[in-house]
Amino acid sequence: MEEQSFFNKFLINLRSNCKYYTGYPKDLGPSRVIHFTSEREFVQLLHQGYPVVVAFTIKSNYTKHLDKVLEESAAEFYPHVKFLRVECPKYPGFCITRQQKEYPFVEIFHSPEQAAAQGRVADPNITKYAVKVLPFNYDLSAYGFREYFKRHGVRTSDPN
Repeated sequence: MEEQSFFNKFLINLRSNCKYYTGYPKDLGPSRVIHFTSEREFVQLLHQGYPVVVAFTIKSNYTKHLDKVLEESAAEFYPHVKFLRVECPKYPGFCITRQQKEYPFVEIFHSPEQAAAQGRVADPNITKYAVKVLPFNYDLSAYGFREYFKRHGVRTSDPN
């Protein structure tokens, strides 16, 4: 009986502390995945300066898996990377602008910076920004995101 108790404590500790343990769901706390509501809020999120992982989704069995991956990844990389989920049937205009035919797909929006050449702007109060959009073509997992961020030099933690 005592051995069973030790094993249960071991599993609980492993689930909550090990970022590589994938056997059982971890207690991730409150959801860190942001749900898309408008392009205006999306732009405000980009202006915070963090990379934003955007999952463009439709209802499917695969989306359930993707949701779990997004929850785990958002918890792991919080607050340095933001994760956003767009339900494309609710916001078709935003999704169509991405010009993708296969759903779900993931893109990473990074480095919002003021555009150097403002050009002719009718309203001087309008500021243009340049954002890099990178397709995500790695394994859809927290490990895949970690490797992707490493390869592209995305800062995911505080400097030591």
